[in-house]
Amino acid sequence: MKKLKTIELFAGAGGLALGIEKAGFETIGLIEIDKDAADTLRCNRPGWRVINEDIAEISKLDLLQYFSLKKGELDLLSGGAPCQSFSYAGKRLGLEDARGTLFYHYAKFLEQLQPKMFLFENVKGLLTHDKGRTYRIISDIFESEGYSIQKKVLNAWDYGVAQKRERLIIIGIRNDLKDKILFVFPLPHQYKPVLRDVLNNVPESKGASYTEQKRKIFELVPPGGYWRDIPQDIAKKYMKSCWYMDGGRTGILRRLSMDEPSLTVLTSPGQKQTDRCHPLETRPFTIRENARCQSFPDDWQFCGSVGAQYKQVGNAVPVNLAYDIALNIRNALKGE
Repeated sequence: MKKLKTIELFAGAGGLALGIEKAGFETIGLIEIDKDAADTLRCNRPGWRVINEDIAEISKLDLLQYFSLKKGELDLLSGGAPCQSFSYAGKRLGLEDARGTLFYHYAKFLEQLQPKMFLFENVKGLLTHDKGRTYRIISDIFESEGYSIQKKVLNAWDYGVAQKRERLIIIGIRNDLKDKILFVFPLPHQYKPVLRDVLNNVPESKGASYTEQKRKIFELVPPGGYWRDIPQDIAKKYMKSCWYMDGGRTGILRRLSMDEPSLTVLTSPGQKQTDRCHPLETRPFTIRENARCQSFPDDWQFCGSVGAQYKQVGNAVPVNLAYDIALNIRNALKGE
């Protein structure tokens, strides 16, 4: 059977693309401006067409000719542009409202290629960003391009990922196909994995370390604990101005437990307000441990400096979440 074809924008280190591939799609192009992330994609999939260029330059081209496609032939366009405010004038200007944002180029790909379906993922906060205007313009543009859309916030922890990570998933079906294609969001798994499930026999890899002073303080924090679980005078001295902030500040001096999922994997391992200490050792998670929490396979290699690798892993869509969504897209396109 002919494989379904997909193109991905803002591809990063390939978490979304890998899940889509695993669901049975053929990736015919990926656009990623970051050189290290593009090197990661090429290193792991030499057969993929990785385009390490600014999407603003690519979206100006004749995309059908560039990808050797006919209009409407592409099965799936995927990716998620970073969340930015639009020049909202109160009028429904459609695509012109988005000019100057990275989303504009996603919309230009949609306009030119007219794929059967699209997958657009983003942070949950997109729904309330700029008092809801940002999402309203995005949904207006999707509809003006000829798509019916459905949206849902999915937590990766429900889909075989040992991490609490919420993502907004928007699925579009081209209007001429909406009576033939039935997409449903994947159902949550019965079992939700915890760190104990993914931190066994992790391959060696580089990782950040704490200063000696910070390590001594973290030694006092029990698994599953945070700053409230150590002597108040030590916590207050460490936290400085953060001590007087509102909220629970539960991310400060946070040591995870083997019996809970990871908190959202971040792009940097050592920020004071979002510490994630290893449950059993007094150190941040290594790159490979973070990759396990993102459900990357152990043979998926990351390129660039240690900082660049942490960033790539932290920015990725969890592979298992991507797979479950893509599998339902594949079934919808095949009429199953």
